[in-house]
Amino acid sequence: MNAIAPSSAEQAQQDIVDEFAFFGDWTERYQYLIDLGKQLPDFPEDLKTEAHRVHGCQSMVWLVPSGDASKMHFAAISDSAIVSGLIALVLRVYSDRSAREIVSTEPRFIEAIGLAKHLSPTRSNGLAAMLAKLKAYAAATLAEA
Repeated sequence: MNAIAPSSAEQAQQDIVDEFAFFGDWTERYQYLIDLGKQLPDFPEDLKTEAHRVHGCQSMVWLVPSGDASKMHFAAISDSAIVSGLIALVLRVYSDRSAREIVSTEPRFIEAIGLAKHLSPTRSNGLAAMLAKLKAYAAATLAEA
C-alpha cells in the first residue's frame, strides 16, 4: 500500500485502476484483494460494537469514523479476507479526506476495475452498505460543521 496518501480521492481511484490493470485474471485480482486486506491496521476489539457494525453485509464489518469536516479518518475491519481487501480499497479512496470530498466522490473504481461484475450479490450489497454508511458519517459531519 502507498504510504503517502494520494492528493485526492480521484487520484486514489486512478491508482487503484492502474494497479488492477497489472493482473491478468480475477484469480490474481482476488489474491491481491486478500493481500491488501491483510495490510489493514489492527482494529481494537472494543470497537467491534453493534453501533459500528455495517448492516447489509453478509460478513461482519465494523466502520469507525473520527476527525472533523476538514479531515475524516475511518478505521474498518471485516472477518472476511476478500471483504477486508474491499475495505482497504475504500479506505484508500475515502479516509483522510474532507467530508465534502467524501460526499462528492463517486466510487467509480468499482466499475473501472471490474469489481461490479466479479463480486457476489451479497458482497456487492455489503460494499454498497459500507459506502453508504461512510458517506452518511461524512454528511452528518458536514451538517454539524
